[in-house]
Amino acid sequence: MNDVIVGMGEVLWDMLPEGKKIGGAPANFAYHVSQYGFDGYVVSAVGDDKLGNEILESFNNRRLNYLIQRVPYPTGMVQIELDEAGIPCYEIKENVAWDNIPFTVDLEKLAKKTRAVCFGSLAQRNTVSRETINRFLDVMSDAAGQYRVFDVNLRQGFYDKEILCNSMKRCNILKINDEELIAVSRMFEYPGINLEDKCRALLSEYGLEILILTCGVNGSYVFTRENVSFVNTPKIEVADTVGAGDSFTATFISSILKGKSIREAHELAVEVSAYVCTQNGAMPELPISIKSRLL
Repeated sequence: MNDVIVGMGEVLWDMLPEGKKIGGAPANFAYHVSQYGFDGYVVSAVGDDKLGNEILESFNNRRLNYLIQRVPYPTGMVQIELDEAGIPCYEIKENVAWDNIPFTVDLEKLAKKTRAVCFGSLAQRNTVSRETINRFLDVMSDAAGQYRVFDVNLRQGFYDKEILCNSMKRCNILKINDEELIAVSRMFEYPGINLEDKCRALLSEYGLEILILTCGVNGSYVFTRENVSFVNTPKIEVADTVGAGDSFTATFISSILKGKSIREAHELAVEVSAYVCTQNGAMPELPISIKSRLL
């Protein structure tokens, strides 16, 4: 079985109050799965500019695999401001490199040996990257134990009903937070039922294997067709929450692929995301006490 796990979509600089740090959900996801011994790959695009050079240099220094094309657009940036609780507010620049990820022969080869991929809605705001993501998903194997994870990740209105519907049809694991669930329910005109019923409706309608619902300080749920797991969110001192959700997804998928139960995967994912919240930036190195449980 291949150990290639791909984070696909935006790669960019998070312009934080303390300085710039590499961000983008796919890069965060790929970085964290690589900490558990998988071949984590970032698939994206950067510009032929200084910021693009610095991203590739950083990935090289982290020994993180990537398939990142140079395109004639500027490397992506996100201006981030944190509120008093450490919650980020994003201003995402448009018409940038990761909006224009090309589908290449090398990317097709990577898709054929990918065991799990995580993608979101943000990188699908532009037709070029959206079509590349869809082609990648089409090329992936349909064998058992292959995971297509759609982390909804709604940002600044860069999504529509068609993108969300198509992505939910193509994935077998859906990750969504409570605010996104409300937005999706309104868009799809689901009745005013509780969060669990909404999740059950999505699970059934799209034939999902797993649905992950995160509710911030109010805990998180993992739904399957037969069961539901709930884990409380630990009380911690938050530095910032940037990348915490991506570390959750990476840890959960890594745990499942390492043979852990849904409950074990859920508990470890919560522990890791809580740790990431105590650190600045999206890509802290995890303590060996955590990594060793999956290595």
